[in-house]
Amino acid sequence: MRQKRNDIRNVAIIAHVDHGKTTLVDELLKQSGVFRENQEVAERVMDSNEIERERGITILSKNTAVTYKGTKINIVDTPGHADFGGEVERVLKMVNGVILVVDAFEGPMPQTKFVLRKALELKLPVVVCVNKIDRPEARPREVVDEVLELFLELDADDSQLESPFVFASAKTGVASLDADQPGTSMEPLFETILSAIPAPEGDPQAGTQVLISTIDYNEYVGRIGVGKVDNGVISVGQEVVIVNHHEPDKQTRVKVSKLYEFDGLKKVEVREAGIGSIVAISGISDIHIGDTLCSPEHAVPIPFQKISEPTIAMHFMVNDSPMAGLEGRYVTSRHLRERLMRELNTDVSLRVEETDSPDCFKVSGRGELHLSVLIESMRREGYEFAVSKAEVLYRQDEAGRRTEPMELAYIDVPSEFSGTVIEKLSQRKGELRNMGSITGGDYTRLEFSIPARGLIGYRGEFLTDTKGNGILNTVFDGYGPYKGDITYRKQGSLIAFEAGEAITYGLFNAQERGTLFIGPGEKVYAGMVVGQNGRGEDIELNVCRKKQLTNTRSSSADEALRLTPPKILSLEQALDFIDTDELLEVTPSSLRIRKKILDATQRKRAALRKES
Repeated sequence: MRQKRNDIRNVAIIAHVDHGKTTLVDELLKQSGVFRENQEVAERVMDSNEIERERGITILSKNTAVTYKGTKINIVDTPGHADFGGEVERVLKMVNGVILVVDAFEGPMPQTKFVLRKALELKLPVVVCVNKIDRPEARPREVVDEVLELFLELDADDSQLESPFVFASAKTGVASLDADQPGTSMEPLFETILSAIPAPEGDPQAGTQVLISTIDYNEYVGRIGVGKVDNGVISVGQEVVIVNHHEPDKQTRVKVSKLYEFDGLKKVEVREAGIGSIVAISGISDIHIGDTLCSPEHAVPIPFQKISEPTIAMHFMVNDSPMAGLEGRYVTSRHLRERLMRELNTDVSLRVEETDSPDCFKVSGRGELHLSVLIESMRREGYEFAVSKAEVLYRQDEAGRRTEPMELAYIDVPSEFSGTVIEKLSQRKGELRNMGSITGGDYTRLEFSIPARGLIGYRGEFLTDTKGNGILNTVFDGYGPYKGDITYRKQGSLIAFEAGEAITYGLFNAQERGTLFIGPGEKVYAGMVVGQNGRGEDIELNVCRKKQLTNTRSSSADEALRLTPPKILSLEQALDFIDTDELLEVTPSSLRIRKKILDATQRKRAALRKES
């Protein structure tokens, strides 16, 4: 007999990156009394990961719970960036409705469309929260129309088109049901959640069924499965069977050793949990996303969609440069392999494959940001390794033709720069689909269909071309026919000729050739890239060259040599810059670009062989 559990609501917060999801969760936590009066609370308390706090983005979905008028509201904060779409897809199986957060000025953006489509496909009710209504240029009424247009475009049913709208300012902690009347607290949003999001349903008398939607990992207890109890009851010490929807014949018997529910930001240990509860289960080492925990006499798995496949790959390899092992703590292939395999415990969208070489691993992900966050995490933990340029993963269609991942790129750019952007993206095989002006004609919105590889290395160039005023958002658009060769980089590299320490005199002569990436006193080795050439070819330079001392005095001898400050590349810029014959050497304290073949003579021979 199916029953409703009226004292619980399970809801996910979805939105485009930077529209205020995490700040909104902060306010819901504060106003539900999770924190003490005098408790010091960090901003964006849900972004617990150091990289999340620095970049201001959510990377991992997080669970929390608040209690309002006796009803427990389980909230899942999801990533807004398309590269972490795998996180969003699976947490939606845990909830009974979603809060769609939309910026009152920007309106629905590409990732809004991506995550909303997933929610509508699962027939989840939606509460639309128009956030940042206190922005001076806010236009809530137009944004409501744009959201409704998006619902129609995504084939929403009648009940979804009747979704309630709440107008909020997460920063000031107020919400209201009328765009012209600012509220005094978050109460209208809480009330809307209780009325619009249905209570979870299930049969408490049936056999246990818990679908695992997220995996957490802890060094002390190992893997922790997080999921919702769909039917029956789960309790500590209970024997259950692990079954997967995609492999129904494979069954494993295990025992539940510890069970937790969420309360505020804490996990609270419980003895048992009933239908609708979101629980964390530890003590099962072989638990994976998409597994269903069932009672042995009723081993029926819950259907779970396949996670989207990766579209981009890099090779992670042991660092073999002359400076290998000087700065990192973990440098061997064993360390690298263990760390990458550990990442698979929690990141469902990642793939790690062995290659012909025991020192090299092919790592595939959803985009450049997805892989760069992994690289940044590893270097902070003390790992030292090298990575190759990102390459897209091609597929064959039914007719045997080569296809490649396509992206929809949405670009907001000051109108004066739109011509440059169109020209550059057309060179990278982009097709202009749409063009229109926004906010009084000062900005132009461009919509391109472009191969994913056409965007590799473009973001830095885009910011330069638009003087930092452009906004570029992309979303995966399936596979399309191969578009032909693309030239990634027009400029060559400046390569160090010999090992040693960079000297001001050598750098002064080198800077006439292009932009330098290093300053005086930095150690270099033969084959290391020290700058970008202004022209198309690679040039070898001796940046360690000292001035020859003579007895003859010259009038210019004592003039100070003025060096232009070097261009220090961030991790993303370095990954964008490297070419197919180069590697990025990553250590906890340095990022160095180098040629794959360090020896100049062997490099020339390899180039000649390639041409012939």
